[in-house]
Amino acid sequence: MKRYYKIITAVSIILVGGFILMPEKKELPESSAKVPASTVSERIGYFALHGWEAEEIFSKNIIIPERFSENYQAFVELQDKQRLPLREYRGKNAELYTYRIKNYNPDNKNLLAELIVCDGNAVSSVIYAEDDAEYILSVQ
Repeated sequence: MKRYYKIITAVSIILVGGFILMPEKKELPESSAKVPASTVSERIGYFALHGWEAEEIFSKNIIIPERFSENYQAFVELQDKQRLPLREYRGKNAELYTYRIKNYNPDNKNLLAELIVCDGNAVSSVIYAEDDAEYILSVQ
């Protein structure tokens, strides 16, 4: 859980810089609140939609917190800006998928992406450097 607090804190600080460094993205459909992510191809396709080549490295079951701490609230607000409905899934079981980003390597650091999937839909996503919790990019 400490890793998430570091990530959430860094997201709020580094967000602006992250938008500058991202590859060009394609537009999401207007009804992006429901982003299908129940299959491997849907999850990989979600990242591809944003210009990322992703390779799944592991997954695990999680429970989305019922109450959001102050730091987690900043992360939820980031997901709102990405039009992902994390806050709607408080207290629910979900699957956390972790990916290696293959087509971007800032300062020779590996980028990882995490996607939280609940009820077959993506509800949260974040991209960050594996070796540097303070280097965070949102998917959008």
